[in-house]
Amino acid sequence: MKQLFSMPVICLLLAGLSWEVDAFSEEDLKKLKATGNCVQCDLSGADLWSEDLSGADLTQVNLAKANLTKTNLTNAILIKADLTEAHHLYGANLTGANLTEANLTKVSLKRVNLTDANLTGANLTDANLIRAIFCGTTMQDGAMDNSGC
Repeated sequence: MKQLFSMPVICLLLAGLSWEVDAFSEEDLKKLKATGNCVQCDLSGADLWSEDLSGADLTQVNLAKANLTKTNLTNAILIKADLTEAHHLYGANLTGANLTEANLTKVSLKRVNLTDANLTGANLTDANLIRAIFCGTTMQDGAMDNSGC
């Protein structure tokens, strides 16, 4: 019988099957859905489209590249959360959310409601802020932005 693959090729194929990019923890997602909270969880790349996460404690959560389209994050605690490249925030509600020291690098906040949110120390490098609502939003050094009111 002919050998179709050599051992190095088989090892590479198996390694490729087990490698996942931006894979969230299924256990963390179950915890979030069961309790409404998930501190220091890995939800990177998770699909949370239209979820109601209002008031959730998501301190230091990894939401990098997560789909948060139309997600309700009203009064959510996102202190030191990583939302890097979570470009699917269209229509999300972050009213009253605490985003102190959150990483919002390359995030699209287009048409996101940030009324009364706290963005003190947040990293907004290369963030898309087109038509974001900043009424009463706390920015750097406790200064409030009322320009969008």
